[in-house]
Amino acid sequence: MGWAALVLGGLFEVGFTTSLRFVDGFRNWPWVAAFLVSVTLSMGLLEYAGRTIPLGTAYAIWAGIGAAGTAVVGIVFFGEAAGLVRGLLLIGLIGCIVGLKLLKG
Repeated sequence: MGWAALVLGGLFEVGFTTSLRFVDGFRNWPWVAAFLVSVTLSMGLLEYAGRTIPLGTAYAIWAGIGAAGTAVVGIVFFGEAAGLVRGLLLIGLIGCIVGLKLLKG
């Protein structure tokens, strides 16, 4: 259950980083609400996962999912650069996340 919570928490991290793009100095209330809900769920799920997964591993995977997911959202939805090197580095990051999961601690 901890691993599922960790992955879900990482996805909510993508939600709060994406929401930050639209909060407009915390004046755009729907996006502020989305940010606050996402960050609360993300951190709560990370804390829950940290009860059964070593915290260093949990944090690395949570941050990696958030970083890779945010980069993909930027490329797909916001026209950010998507070069070969960036793609290879994202694949490497995802490979590291999978490797940490396979080590199980």
